[in-house]
Amino acid sequence: MAKSTMAIRVAVVSLTVFFLLVTVTARVFPIHISNIYDTSNYGFLQIDNGLARTPQMGWSTWNFFACNINETVIKETADALISTGLASLGYNYVNIDDCWSRLTRNLKGEMVPDPKTFPSGIKALADYVHSKGLKLGVYSDAGAFTCQVRPGSLFHEKNDAELWASWGIDYLKYDNCFNLGLPPQKRYPPMRDALNATGRTIFYALCEWGVDDPALWAGKIGNSWRTTEDINDTWASMKTIADINNKWASYAGPGGWNDPDMLEVGNGGMNYHEYKGHFSIWALMKAPLIIGCDVRNITAEALEILSNKDVIAVDQDPLGVQGRRVYASGPDGCQQVWAGPLSENRLAMVLWNRCSKAATITAKWGAIGLEPSVSVSVRDLWKHEVVSENTVGSFTARVDAHGCEMYILTPQRASRASI
Repeated sequence: MAKSTMAIRVAVVSLTVFFLLVTVTARVFPIHISNIYDTSNYGFLQIDNGLARTPQMGWSTWNFFACNINETVIKETADALISTGLASLGYNYVNIDDCWSRLTRNLKGEMVPDPKTFPSGIKALADYVHSKGLKLGVYSDAGAFTCQVRPGSLFHEKNDAELWASWGIDYLKYDNCFNLGLPPQKRYPPMRDALNATGRTIFYALCEWGVDDPALWAGKIGNSWRTTEDINDTWASMKTIADINNKWASYAGPGGWNDPDMLEVGNGGMNYHEYKGHFSIWALMKAPLIIGCDVRNITAEALEILSNKDVIAVDQDPLGVQGRRVYASGPDGCQQVWAGPLSENRLAMVLWNRCSKAATITAKWGAIGLEPSVSVSVRDLWKHEVVSENTVGSFTARVDAHGCEMYILTPQRASRASI
């Protein structure tokens, strides 16, 4: 009874904070929140862990290593997150994806770490990661098997959650393979309840691939939910996934986020301009920032992108409103303006050139939600400088092919109608 009462109190506080945020924003920021940056579909959480007030940040094994993982890779990556300074910027989850366990459970029905690749066990690895001030994540599946045919957790939720909690696990990515045709709305809640029951705070990341539109229901289950299929390290994949995730912008908020999958920055399949756009749009969309490259051997270029404090701050802004595409022009709509409100009466904006040639892109105040008479200062987040002190009506910039420019607009005065 006490736990139920506490859960109700937490829910009431969360609701109150959310409505206060929306109300205050609508009153003082000269943007038509209800028309352009609608958050009315945001689902109020039932997962009782207090996490994800901003999108999660960290690193995962899958995009670079796939199944070629072992405990040395995990330890060295934890060390590299510290030495590169990435950990100090908020990348604090070290997540092991598929292939960490043996092909079968033991006689007690428990998952067992692969003795060849994780001979010290996952608890010892968690202790090591924790000693660095970081957090450890594991992977499982809401099906009979994982995607790489290791044991899944369907019908084993209670025992698996208790085992992970005993190891000191901080994060669970929960996949969707071999799901026996059962609806995800039935398969994912039992793990939420099992994680809550352990008494350990464990981030719950649903990986349902957007098959059954999880934005419509997952806010009542987990801290984030995949809205798309797996990303791959190509320009075509990245921009397609951004467009799909954009559709669900009104459903994200503090405690639960749309997840367009992990970052490919640094893996070599895109150029500098494309990776810069990838990182900028993910940050604007309040997506989880999960690094997917080999941090131990990260290039200076990739580190520069992933370490951009100004862009990270947009992703981690406490207002928690997902930015979205607000305007497109040019051939096939390849000249795009994306924007979203921030705390402290500010607006984040990305001019994204998806054309094959450099282009001049203009953002008009009406299109991004500002009143035409509002004067703003414009800070360039990649140049790290203010490029205009008092701009009224619109802003224009030349953008490289497949490139982007990202800005924060701070109103110099608020119109009376918006106060």
